[in-house]
Amino acid sequence: MLNVDIQFSPSFAMATVKMNQGESLQAEAGAMTGMSGGVEIATKAQGGILGGLKRSVLGGETFFINTFTASEGAGEVIVAPPLPGDIMHLPVDGQHAIMVQSGSWLAGEAAVTVDTKWGGAKTFFSGEGLFLLRCSGQGDMLVASYGAIFEQDLGAGQSYKVDTGHIVAFEEGVGYQVNKVGGWKSTFLSGEGLVATFTGPGKVWQQSRSPQDLIGWLTPRLPFSRSGS
Repeated sequence: MLNVDIQFSPSFAMATVKMNQGESLQAEAGAMTGMSGGVEIATKAQGGILGGLKRSVLGGETFFINTFTASEGAGEVIVAPPLPGDIMHLPVDGQHAIMVQSGSWLAGEAAVTVDTKWGGAKTFFSGEGLFLLRCSGQGDMLVASYGAIFEQDLGAGQSYKVDTGHIVAFEEGVGYQVNKVGGWKSTFLSGEGLVATFTGPGKVWQQSRSPQDLIGWLTPRLPFSRSGS
């Protein structure tokens, strides 16, 4: 189990992971903000070159994963996401895999396997990319968000709609379907995108802000947008 201290939530969260000698942590490339002197770092493509390529091209994640090992006594690693937001400590219980939206996986134990899973047209039309990350095995991981993370625990047969830009993760057993918000005209004019309808039982984790909305707000304000170049 990861020994994690999450600070500065939910706006500018960072996680300090404490390790005993010989323990390791895997983290997304670029996630580390600091580490103690006795920690060694090794960089490789998880699952070999083909596995790393699959994650990079199809999952929207970086090609390499960094492995931090406390080789000289106890040590610590501090990780943080690129956007201002929250970090959540999620256990993977060995029975239920967790599907993580591209860009939200931050770090985890080596016993947790991070792979891609075909999302079909459902995920394609959501604008979130063709693949979700499937996190399986038994161990702990950290997921990050833009804004705060909150949990929706659905009962059997209970449904809940989430804007696709606000999805962080969900348990693999939860059913999901992506649809338009009303007709195409209302979808575009309302300022809302497409929504995912989740059906329980199981848990869904959401983020209070959408990176796509941030991009949409920034783009017309950038100098090249105003100049037309």
